[in-house]
Amino acid sequence: MPHCLTRLFLLVLLIPSLVGCGYYGQSIRGQWELISKRQSIEALLADPQTPAMLREKLHRVQQIRRFASVQLALPDNGSYRDYADLGRPFVVWNVFAARPLSMRLETWCFPVAGCVGYRGYFDETEARAYAATLVAQGLETHVAGIGAYSTLGWFDDPLLNTVMGRSEARLAGLIFHELAHQRVYVPGDTAFNEAFASAVEQEGVRRWLTQNGDVQQIMDDARFRQHQGDFVDLVTATRDRLAGLYASELPEAQQSARKAQITGELRTGYAALKRRWGGYAGYDAWFSGPLNNPQLAAVTTYRDGVPAFQALLAEQGGDLPAFYRAAEALGELSEKERQARLQGLSAGDLTVLKNNNLL
Repeated sequence: MPHCLTRLFLLVLLIPSLVGCGYYGQSIRGQWELISKRQSIEALLADPQTPAMLREKLHRVQQIRRFASVQLALPDNGSYRDYADLGRPFVVWNVFAARPLSMRLETWCFPVAGCVGYRGYFDETEARAYAATLVAQGLETHVAGIGAYSTLGWFDDPLLNTVMGRSEARLAGLIFHELAHQRVYVPGDTAFNEAFASAVEQEGVRRWLTQNGDVQQIMDDARFRQHQGDFVDLVTATRDRLAGLYASELPEAQQSARKAQITGELRTGYAALKRRWGGYAGYDAWFSGPLNNPQLAAVTTYRDGVPAFQALLAEQGGDLPAFYRAAEALGELSEKERQARLQGLSAGDLTVLKNNNLL
């Protein structure tokens, strides 16, 4: 695509001058790696040397990608039509940070994306080194490996080896989620963007499985969503308890002691969930280290607004293009107005949006 070629040319020009320039230098090197390692999915399917399992997965990806544009009205561009094997388990590592007695994530501001509640690195060592500097400043940090990466349509993003171990439904959800970011994105409002994309992901997976899945896939997806919902509900409840504690007038020492007790109860709650799930251990890695504020906030920030967008979609009668237009209208409001509208949607109050001609 012409605009991508232009941006690629600019990237090539920038690499020599920024290759050693700290954070932005590593960002450009990482993006260049994604571009240089991409291969056409069509070519891989035609190549007899492509492993059978990868070939089968890529064939389904083609069908999912077509479904995304034809059935879900998501961008019909070059994203997820190529494949890149990075030779590592994650594409980036995100650094989250918060103060010891606060649930508010620290933010960093970037071109295109605006201000977000994390700082991403293509190299784990660099991510952890930066996290260490934040700890030295008295902040709590959480470093999370991330399997997916989006340039918000600035480049045609390839499908990566880092996500190929997912089930078909989860892989479809990833593609729908990332393409949704390309359809509607409000710079600087991470909660809005992630909630919108998550709502599109969930609806997209539901429609994909209805048309293309079998009974077992539908059951597995329902079980996955139940586990995910239970986990997020548990973490959200803990986050809210901690937020209430930090807003109290208790001395800091008492708040810290109570915080330790509450996070301990979170572990107990997870053990109870695992028993209810019959031993499912999908979140063991999340609980494997010390629990802190940014770790909890990173989970809950992206899920709080999903019911509001689901309500907005229902108000549109399930019409996805109309839903996207309504979401875009919300994105044009001020942050305060946008939050008020979303809270109204979450409460089932759609009249405010109607009266403001947003629906």
